[in-house]
Amino acid sequence: MSIIRVPAEFGKVAVAMGGNAAEREISLLSGEAVLSALLSQGIDAFEFDTKTHRLDELKSMGVDRVFNIVHGRGGEDGQLQGALELAGIPYTGSGVLGSALGMDKLRTKFCWLGMGIPTPQWTELKDAADVNSCAETLGFSLMVKPALEGSSLGMAKADNLEQLHEAYSNALKFSCDVMAEQWVAGKEYTVAILGGEALPMIRLQTPNDFYDYEAKYQADTTQYHCPCGLGKTQEQELQQLSVKAFKALGGSGWGRVDLMLDQAGQPQLLEINTVPGMTSHSLVPMAAKQAGISFNELVLRILDSSFRAAK
Repeated sequence: MSIIRVPAEFGKVAVAMGGNAAEREISLLSGEAVLSALLSQGIDAFEFDTKTHRLDELKSMGVDRVFNIVHGRGGEDGQLQGALELAGIPYTGSGVLGSALGMDKLRTKFCWLGMGIPTPQWTELKDAADVNSCAETLGFSLMVKPALEGSSLGMAKADNLEQLHEAYSNALKFSCDVMAEQWVAGKEYTVAILGGEALPMIRLQTPNDFYDYEAKYQADTTQYHCPCGLGKTQEQELQQLSVKAFKALGGSGWGRVDLMLDQAGQPQLLEINTVPGMTSHSLVPMAAKQAGISFNELVLRILDSSFRAAK
């Protein structure tokens, strides 16, 4: 896919960033990188922090389209997408449904279960009794997750009942549903998706228990392997599975699917991300580079997806 539009065709572009979610600081970093890339290519773009600006200002500003790089709740969960739909302003990324489902780890599981897509066994935790029942049913180790957070915020590994109760209590602080899933021992991979096609896979390697917030954004010890080390046929099969899983949730435009290969070599899909990071540590730009796509071209391709008629 090549970019055929000249800068003037994109019109005035608001780079939506920041927001009020726990991932605000990462979103601001992603937004600044995207904005810089757009400006360097002659696009009439400007910063639009959804925390400090009202969305109805977009119309009065004469905005033609929005590059959405707001991570987390309020930007990645269908709320911003719905407001832009009502305002008639085109935007990048998945639509209302795909964003809402993709943000919700619990409902992602339900959809994948119906599609027969492999994912670790899980249970929802609603109270202390559920915590005890979960330990009996799934055993240990377990991964506890707030259903509506990204960047591994609030996630914790539990190796025993005491740790499970503690992880559940901490996850409750994020004011959303909480789930626990079976811990998968194996190698972790991510599949970036651009325009409905998978980019080269990346294998993630960290000395931490898992690819947590610190490993993603702060550590120098995290290793990224791209090429990922898998055989061509296996990589293609996992790419196809990831695209299927992404589309099953209504994902479109661009995004990322995270998965693991368990000790039997079988894939276990974890979650999708419909507004992935675009920072110096981010995975989509890394995969794009391996595919011969520069950061500037990647940003334009994502912006170009805002021309789709329907989401």
